[in-house]
Amino acid sequence: MPPSKPHGPTGDAPLSRTAIIYMALLALQFGLQPSLTKRYTPSTTHRSSIVLMQEATKFLIAGIMLLSTHKYKAATHNWNVKTWLKVAGLPSALYAVQNMAALMAYQQLNPLTFNVLNQTKTLSAAVCCYIIMGRQQSLVQMASLVLLLVSTLVMEGVSMNTLSTLSLDLDGSARHFTHGIVPIAVASFISGLAGALTQYNLQTGNRDSFLFSMELCVGSCFVISASMLVGINDDGSAMREFGFFHNWTLGT
Repeated sequence: MPPSKPHGPTGDAPLSRTAIIYMALLALQFGLQPSLTKRYTPSTTHRSSIVLMQEATKFLIAGIMLLSTHKYKAATHNWNVKTWLKVAGLPSALYAVQNMAALMAYQQLNPLTFNVLNQTKTLSAAVCCYIIMGRQQSLVQMASLVLLLVSTLVMEGVSMNTLSTLSLDLDGSARHFTHGIVPIAVASFISGLAGALTQYNLQTGNRDSFLFSMELCVGSCFVISASMLVGINDDGSAMREFGFFHNWTLGT
């Protein structure tokens, strides 16, 4: 059977009003999130509690969106735990690690540095889509990815020079690297890998995107909770001693 033709507007068609609104909201979220996260989630909070509440909120929003489309019965038809683990197991584990690493970087880096370094996930996504899905990039796209990488390296060089100019001690510079640069690099790579796996599963598994988002949220919560129970994540013992919402504020 010949492959089906893609639906929707072609590359030359103008963007719809809805698409423009969503892009504007995404740009607003992209610009504000680092500043808001750094301000309202101090490093003294339990990172796991932040991520768990984040996943619970996303689960609720995705569930409401799924119900609003009136496709709940069709989306959950023949659903079972085996297919959930097969489709969402690995991506949800990757997203759990990514969220923890990104939150650590949020708390350490200034918003501009975070946003610039976070853009390396575009390069990661391109590489992972090529490996997993065989999707090649055009010459223009590859040139853009190279420029993105160069700008990231330049930005980080400026950031490190600023630290030196401010005469910060070696411990401060080391923490900037180990708790800021490394986590965001890890988070960006995992974002590209998990995104490629997610796209592959959605395209080949014919799964509802809202249901898949809910599955990812549940899987991530299981992974984080299991890591605390077995002692891999120190937040487990800290929560038992100080409570789940330790050092949370109303803004958090």
